[in-house]
Amino acid sequence: MRNLSKARLRIICLIAPLSSIGSTAFAATPEADFRSAYARADTAEQEAGRLRNQWLATEAALADARKAAEKQAFETAIAAAKEAEALAKASIFQATSEKDAWKNLQIR
Repeated sequence: MRNLSKARLRIICLIAPLSSIGSTAFAATPEADFRSAYARADTAEQEAGRLRNQWLATEAALADARKAAEKQAFETAIAAAKEAEALAKASIFQATSEKDAWKNLQIR
């Protein structure tokens, strides 16, 4: 986990100066936007997997994103990838919040 965080920090430090150059120099194509959105969703889903809390809905949204991208329907693919990322983040939140929640239960 620490290595992953350090790697992300390094990437951000490398990319941050590039953001001031201007958006026209790095105009993203819809396919590039999809790849970025899908990568974020896949990373979140992998984290959910490490926490042993992957949701079937997330897998379905990722599959829908891939299918739409194969058909060159990148707007639909991006939307599905963003939905998958949201679902994966929700499953991560659920896993972390319920990790110790059982301790607060009362036995009746």
